[in-house]
Amino acid sequence: MTLSIAHQHRFYRDRIKAGSLMPFTVSIQETDLFILAETELIEEARRSILNYRYQLEEYIRNHPSFLDSFSPLPRDSHAPPIIREMLQAAETAGVGPMASVAGAFAEKVGRDLLQHSKEIVVENGGDIYITVAHDITIGIYAGASPLSNRLAVRIRSDKTPVGVCTSSGTVGHSFSFGRADAVTILAPSAFLADAAATAVGNCVSSNEDIPRGLELAKAIEGVRGAVIIINDQMGACGDVELVSL
Repeated sequence: MTLSIAHQHRFYRDRIKAGSLMPFTVSIQETDLFILAETELIEEARRSILNYRYQLEEYIRNHPSFLDSFSPLPRDSHAPPIIREMLQAAETAGVGPMASVAGAFAEKVGRDLLQHSKEIVVENGGDIYITVAHDITIGIYAGASPLSNRLAVRIRSDKTPVGVCTSSGTVGHSFSFGRADAVTILAPSAFLADAAATAVGNCVSSNEDIPRGLELAKAIEGVRGAVIIINDQMGACGDVELVSL
């Protein structure tokens, strides 16, 4: 099964070969999830999204800095679990907590749906939570780079659950201090993978920054592997199995 990571309109979803898993989408306001499961779980996914959106919106209403901080914030033992996990991921990666929001929703909804399906893939704007019983390849979309849609990361089923998240300084609307076309991070948690992708992407503004970005990825506790693409150059480190598309 091949899934392309992208940050623009969702044209790539029509090209997914889902194998035996059923593809469906669930959208509520800014939350737009593409899901693969053993059966169609639209209502279950909607309830899950609404639950976490409510928790996040209420927390931001009472803690406005959570929304716009570019730096880690203190942990809050009284916060809902999704908030606590976002705060922890942000602290580990050295970024603001909202840097992990897409991965957070992918993982939390994915975990909920595992009650109804043994295999789950949840994609949220290029940030993906995966629990599967078969190998899956994730194609890397890197905007105008000549390497875009030329490479994929193969995920072995025995290494799931896993988060595979991508940040870009040239594609989409997410804020980045860098100019990387794609920074893809693998981690046991999609919370951490999303936050780490932002952190690494922030420090890559030119081809010469690739080694520095890879060193940062290796220094973030819990990161399994990283791929950085900028212009026509690429670097990778850690437990990453790259294949050609």
